[in-house]
Amino acid sequence: MAETKQPIDSPTPWVADHIKEYVASDGKQGHIWRGAPTLLLTTTGRKSGEQRRTALIYGQDGDRYVVVASKGGAPHNPLWYLNLRDHPAAQIQVNAEVIDVRARVTAGDERTRLWQEMAKIWPDYNNYQTRTRREIPVVVLEPSKRG
Repeated sequence: MAETKQPIDSPTPWVADHIKEYVASDGKQGHIWRGAPTLLLTTTGRKSGEQRRTALIYGQDGDRYVVVASKGGAPHNPLWYLNLRDHPAAQIQVNAEVIDVRARVTAGDERTRLWQEMAKIWPDYNNYQTRTRREIPVVVLEPSKRG
């Protein structure tokens, strides 16, 4: 995903502040948030085509990164998830490293396994699932192959 201009950060003030601190410090400030590791995800807006950036708790599965589209158990999926669904090529920043990735929604046994791993990192995911009828998506972000 070629970066052409500065992405639009989350409109949620505390998330925008987190992103600003993370970027300014190359992740030295903000990588760990409330005891959990976070990354910055930049997606392409499905309607606007603009680059959009948010901060998310993540886990790892080998060289892949795992995020959960919980939105705190809201009835609808978060916008970043809808953007990835329509445009799976994205970019993440983990500490100072910027990585091109391709998103894939998990299912079946893989989803179950990764959900359990993510709930170890952020136990509230289990609470969030009880607040909604939707199955909260677990998304794998696979680094793009270079070369």
